[in-house]
Amino acid sequence: MHMPALSTRLVPVLLVVLALAACAQTGKVHTGAAALAGWKADAPGVRRHIRPIDVPAPATGNAPETSIASSVKVIPAPQGALPKVPEGFAVQVFAAGFKQPRTLRVAPNGDIFLSESGTGRVLVFRAGTSGTPVTPAVFAENLEKPYGIAFVPPANPRYVYVAASNQVVRYPYRSGDTKAAGPAEVIVANIPTKRHWTRDLAVSRDGQRLFLSVGSGSNLGVDGMPDMTHEQIRQHEAAHGRGAAWGEEENRAVVRVFDPEGKSVRNYATGLRNCSGLAMQPGTDNLWCVVNERDHLGPLVTPDYMARVQEGAFYGWPWYYLGDREDPALIGKRPDLKGQARLPEILIQAHSSALSVAFYDRDAFPSDYRGDAFVALHGSHSRPERTGYKVIRVCVKNGQPTGEYEDFMTGFLVDNDSVWGRPAGVAVTRDGALLVSDDANGTIFRVTRK
Repeated sequence: MHMPALSTRLVPVLLVVLALAACAQTGKVHTGAAALAGWKADAPGVRRHIRPIDVPAPATGNAPETSIASSVKVIPAPQGALPKVPEGFAVQVFAAGFKQPRTLRVAPNGDIFLSESGTGRVLVFRAGTSGTPVTPAVFAENLEKPYGIAFVPPANPRYVYVAASNQVVRYPYRSGDTKAAGPAEVIVANIPTKRHWTRDLAVSRDGQRLFLSVGSGSNLGVDGMPDMTHEQIRQHEAAHGRGAAWGEEENRAVVRVFDPEGKSVRNYATGLRNCSGLAMQPGTDNLWCVVNERDHLGPLVTPDYMARVQEGAFYGWPWYYLGDREDPALIGKRPDLKGQARLPEILIQAHSSALSVAFYDRDAFPSDYRGDAFVALHGSHSRPERTGYKVIRVCVKNGQPTGEYEDFMTGFLVDNDSVWGRPAGVAVTRDGALLVSDDANGTIFRVTRK
């Protein structure tokens, strides 16, 4: 956005005012070491602002694929337990009994679509359902770990696109359909399935471009990417994009773009280790993603993040992180990429496992929520003190993140080793409620304003 020139003395004051206006809350913003701390400080309203300067140097001596903590134990939800949300909000169980419920998407008519990844199904809840129990219809089934869902064209869709781990398919659709009107048509085939399998989808406002996230096949790619000459790298990047990985990682750790018929598929952005959640910012063609970063650099390194995905941009993986910081396992491998990696807008506590993102574009929540983004953090396994296991609210002012985020839904961790919920998907319903899927105990929560 073009802005008139301002006095250099006024610019810092203006930036402070904008930052304070977003997420209009009072209280301390955690920075430095406090912003990186684990789950014990979590509570609705707690705010953090992680800056690159706050992130310490990586630990040494860890093999690239070595985890330094054990997996958390999932336990049944305690009797009557509900997650914690800010004062003035209420949370209830919207639906339960699912196997690995992940992505939630709301159709233009208000119907709610759910990818039940554990059963290979896509389910539909009719618009206006808010009480319990709620029984969904089966829209499609027999898919391999379905995840991303997109409606094309966005305003009056004729198709529902679904990204499974191995392919993107589409189904004929008319508004209000609760069962696919025809068989699956393969649009993008032969997506590699090793390791990261969460394939999300987003669509441009005009419906002419769809975006597909494909995570890496490894933590760092060191064993699946043989050395190449400078000329080989140049030729590879000419076809696959700046910083694009190769070998077993070819066309992975990327966001891809394709036309609705799947006739042209190419890399849109590279160096995104595992972009598990995509979202278009309402009223714009600004594409955003939330990314799971690498695991082997230590308990506080490197942050997960939320970033605007720009065409042709490179985000660092596997050679760099946080801009120009070289990964210790790949020092000196790609000096030509120094200064080329785009720095993310929002840094999130390391190993939080950000899975999905949804912008709030309704009026049911307080006015300062409008334009902000909700991100589901599935939770860590590779740090001794847990992080994640919550939903955060990313503060946005005038369309731009301020760098801050605050805890919105917490309370799933019983102790450092036990958890009864893991947020996976977020979506904003037509009536302005927030839906959150929990794939640990197969529940969907609905958050409303009291």
